Amino acid sequence: MTYDEALAFWYGRINYEVRSAGPLDLKLERMRALLRRLGDPQDRLRLVHVTGTKGKGSTCAMLESVLRTAGYRAGLFTSPHLAHIEERMQVDRVPISHGELAACMEEVAPAVRAMETDPRFPSPTFFEIGTALGFLHFVRRRCDIALIEVGLGGRFDSTNVCQPLVSVITNVGPDHMAQLGTTLEAIAFQKAGIIKRRVPVVSGVTQDGPRAVIRQVAAELSAPIWEVGVKPCSPIPSFKREELHVAEEVGVRAAPIGLLGAHQRANAAVATAVLDRLRTAGMHIPAAAVARGLGEVKWPARVEVVRERPTTILDTAHNVPSAEALVTTLREAFPNAGTKRVVFAVSSDKQFAEILRVLASYFDHFYFTKYSNNPRGVPTEALATALAAVAPGKPFTLHATAPKAWNAAVSTVTDTDLVCVTGSVFLAGELRPLMAS
Repeated sequence: MTYDEALAFWYGRINYEVRSAGPLDLKLERMRALLRRLGDPQDRLRLVHVTGTKGKGSTCAMLESVLRTAGYRAGLFTSPHLAHIEERMQVDRVPISHGELAACMEEVAPAVRAMETDPRFPSPTFFEIGTALGFLHFVRRRCDIALIEVGLGGRFDSTNVCQPLVSVITNVGPDHMAQLGTTLEAIAFQKAGIIKRRVPVVSGVTQDGPRAVIRQVAAELSAPIWEVGVKPCSPIPSFKREELHVAEEVGVRAAPIGLLGAHQRANAAVATAVLDRLRTAGMHIPAAAVARGLGEVKWPARVEVVRERPTTILDTAHNVPSAEALVTTLREAFPNAGTKRVVFAVSSDKQFAEILRVLASYFDHFYFTKYSNNPRGVPTEALATALAAVAPGKPFTLHATAPKAWNAAVSTVTDTDLVCVTGSVFLAGELRPLMAS
């Protein structure tokens, strides 16, 4: 199988990143059946499994950076990608090569085709095939450990077939509500689905209701839990005292971190608590590796400063908590910015009116557009209507393509101004090469 043939086979499957999944589409039977045909590669890996409404990718990147610095061969599985699909599965921050992808697909494709003739199972999806490829690649590259980011939710996500060393829930907020539920407690229950019996849990969830849900699921599975950012630690009847902990954050608030924003310090606190659990599991992770790994971590399109004059930011705030974190970070990091412009596009399953309400508290002018690499984008007219409802009189313009919106945003910019691209990962991926040129 050639690389082009591998991609054609992969993209020929149902892709819920293009067509939104319904609640009944999210099942694990297909994934387990596929992996059985491949010899269950996930069972041959040491793993950390990470979910959360925001910050899960950044937390995985921090863990990878520290573990690589400590001398481990670290696999990193994330989604979606910015520019190239190979970014989804990396070893020591090197994406899978074209040849490696084709070789792995040569093994996966026959298993998929065999399942397609079995009436018990629908055809594996795009993301399920990608997950299988990731597990296979990490086994073939003999990774010491792999950091696995959940794609959607947790309980029925295709990554939730592994037995990790640590389960991680970074936070809970409103997102993917059609699939996960309309309350924070319901969303927390879905994310808590990655918790495994007696496997340690690290949680960065601070809201009372969601935190209680996660604690309860952990208690039912006898999974000891370490909570970050929760003080004091209130005992609950279903936990033994030694099973409920407040994770230490020593040194994190003062240490330099390679990613901007207070929310990244919260992610770093979660990451350091995970590293403590990995030490307990027998991994040697010196304090110097933690400091250097956090200081050198890179994670594109997360309040990424692409250019300094004018200040040019690439971000992917596609839900309300991410938009709040973006605005807070920009206020703190660039207090003297002049006119603030934002190029924005987002998928239709997001709370785009509420996102715009948050962004309108900071930005002076909106450039609404759509991206060319996914059909789920909100029409620009709908974005304009929503902005007029939440921030009457806020200036905006409509643009048929993302490059046109970008060019309009920078056409009259001065060195003291700020330009930000945010919203969907698909928008960031389309504009990143243009912004860097």
